[in-house]
Amino acid sequence: MRIWSWEGFFGYLTNPYLLEGALLSIGLTAGALVCGLALGIALALLRLSGNRWLAGGAATYCWLFRGTPLLVQLLVIYTALPLFGLRLSVPAAALLGLSLNEAAYLSETVRAGIQAVPKGQREAALALGLRGVQAFRLVIWPQALRIIIPPLGNSVNGLLKTTSVASVISMDELLRRTQILIQERFLVLELFAVAALYYLLMTTAWDLAQRGLERRFGRGHATEAADRR
Repeated sequence: MRIWSWEGFFGYLTNPYLLEGALLSIGLTAGALVCGLALGIALALLRLSGNRWLAGGAATYCWLFRGTPLLVQLLVIYTALPLFGLRLSVPAAALLGLSLNEAAYLSETVRAGIQAVPKGQREAALALGLRGVQAFRLVIWPQALRIIIPPLGNSVNGLLKTTSVASVISMDELLRRTQILIQERFLVLELFAVAALYYLLMTTAWDLAQRGLERRFGRGHATEAADRR
């Protein structure tokens, strides 16, 4: 009985159908990251607003989406919303579910980054005549961003692999296309190995990009630290 086929493995390494699925996974990751980060920043600001009701609502949102499985959230969005008259396409449901879930985690990353900036920075900015919004945009956020970049990069790495969960609602991404080919060709190990290699290459490429971002945003801090010595 044949267990492994090198011919099948190498034959699917450059398969256009799988390559297109990988591109769809990357697109889904990028879309969920942009939407999730925008919502995550809003949630973090609500948590830090000082308003009990707004902070409580944001905290409840994070508790709900961090405490329930993404798989369940996707199924609810895709199958339950039509019962209330809101029917979404598979890509829209996948993007919405991933974005809402990712926002809950990114909000904690953003909140921690903002809180890590010394309070004296805001007080100094206000003393110089800047308004609250200006102080945040020009003084606090640039410093917080340097702190946020590393964990944010790790979130992107995880999100890239998490997109595979969207296959449960028939999202036509890399894992879904791999499963379809397995049903047609019966090359289980070979095709899963190809898919795993694709994910490894994508996450490795992102790791390299993340290092560049960390060097870019950490340059000013490194110069400042050197001047203090």
